[in-house]
Amino acid sequence: MQAIMETLFDAVYLIGVISVGIAMIVTGKDNKQYKLFGFMAVLLGSGDAFHLIPRSYALLTTGLEANAAALGIGKLITSITMTVFYVILYHIWRQRYHIKGRNGLSFSIYALSIIRIALCLLPQNQWLNYNAPISWGIYRNIPFAIMGIIIICIFYSEVNRHNDKNFKYMWLAIVLSFALYIPVVLWATTIRWIGILMIPKTLAYVWIVIMGYNELRNQKANTSI
Repeated sequence: MQAIMETLFDAVYLIGVISVGIAMIVTGKDNKQYKLFGFMAVLLGSGDAFHLIPRSYALLTTGLEANAAALGIGKLITSITMTVFYVILYHIWRQRYHIKGRNGLSFSIYALSIIRIALCLLPQNQWLNYNAPISWGIYRNIPFAIMGIIIICIFYSEVNRHNDKNFKYMWLAIVLSFALYIPVVLWATTIRWIGILMIPKTLAYVWIVIMGYNELRNQKANTSI
């Protein structure tokens, strides 16, 4: 039952988020913010597919441990694409609130993303091992978490400063994505049921994408009036 329900959820999620992303790229026209949202959504779905499709196959066939290599490679790719996801979200923030300068902030985001990706690529992660070391799961997520905290803070600040009702809860969606992800990193290998937190974590990412998509729809509706 778990295999069937999880596979159905993953299929709906992947098709849905990639479709929304393509729609935003196509209909966003010359609006850079919406196109960034579209690319971010497609990247989210495409990156997650490398992990979720092998996971669904494993659940429906010989099990997770027997497919450790495919799952590990998928996790590696997803880890990299999620890092790029937040870099794009940072640029959406700059575009939306007309941020100029702040080179130190940009340097911090790029430096943290490069460190995170470099840590992910180190062989000590043992991606192909089903029981990969938890310690390296923590190490590679430290710069990622710092990056997340920065993006939460800057969105919260600008949303309040501009009274941005459409992105009012953007900071909260990002908080939830990290709050639900951290327990999985720390305890999923020893307490298997904690892995179920990846479902609400995924929904938090979908919420981020939907905020951008809803604004595009509202703008189109207002333009057509």
